[in-house]
Amino acid sequence: MSFKACIFDLDGTLCDSVESIACSANHALRDFGMKEATIEEYKVFVGDGVDTLIRRLLRFGGDEACEGFEKVRDRYMEYFKEGCLYNVKPYPGIVATLKELKKQGAKIAVLSNKPDANTKNVIRTVFPEGNLFDWIQGQSEAFPKKPDPAGALHIAEQFGVKPEECMYLGDTSTDMKTGTAAGMYTVGVLWGFRDEQELRENGSDAIARQAEEIADIYRQGGRLHD
Repeated sequence: MSFKACIFDLDGTLCDSVESIACSANHALRDFGMKEATIEEYKVFVGDGVDTLIRRLLRFGGDEACEGFEKVRDRYMEYFKEGCLYNVKPYPGIVATLKELKKQGAKIAVLSNKPDANTKNVIRTVFPEGNLFDWIQGQSEAFPKKPDPAGALHIAEQFGVKPEECMYLGDTSTDMKTGTAAGMYTVGVLWGFRDEQELRENGSDAIARQAEEIADIYRQGGRLHD
C-alpha cells in the first residue's frame, strides 16, 4: 500500500500541551473549591473532549453525579480561551518530520477533540511556518467526537484519498479506535499521554517510539513495522 495522507491527533501527538489543559482546568476547579489534579493525572483524564474531561475531574474530586458540570465547564472554557497556548510546544522532531512528509508528497491534517477554534489557534501559533498542514479540524457540532470515525473520513474525502491510503497517528486508545474504525493504517506514538500496552490493545498497526520513525513508516507503506 502506498500512503497519500497523514492525519494527526494534536494533544500528546504533535504538541506537548497537557500543562495548558491542567492550568485552565485547575484554575476553574479552584474557583469553586474543588479538588485539583496533577499533571500525571491529567494525562489519563484528557483525550476524549472537554465534556468528558470535566466529568472525570468532578468524579475524581468526589462529585459522582457531576452536579457542578455546567459551571466548571463554562469557567474552564473561559480560562482556556486565553490559556490554550500556555507552555505548549511541539514534541522533539515533529517539525522536521512534518517537513519530510511534505517532501514525500503527503497531505497532512490535524483532527482533535479539542474545540475547533482552540485547535486552529494552537496549530497556527505553535507551527508558524503556515504550510505544514493542509487541513485543521477540531471538535464542533459538524461531527461527533473521536473515536467516531466521521471526522477522519471527512478529511480523507476532502483530500480525495481512500481511507486505506491514510495513516492515522495518535497517542491514546481513542485515537487507535478512531483510525481503526475509519479503516486507516493506525500508528500509536509513545511520547504522548498513554503507554504502548494501551495503544496495542486498541488496534495500533504500528508503534512509533520517536518522531523520526513516522516518515519512515509512511515511506515504506507500513511495511516492516510492528
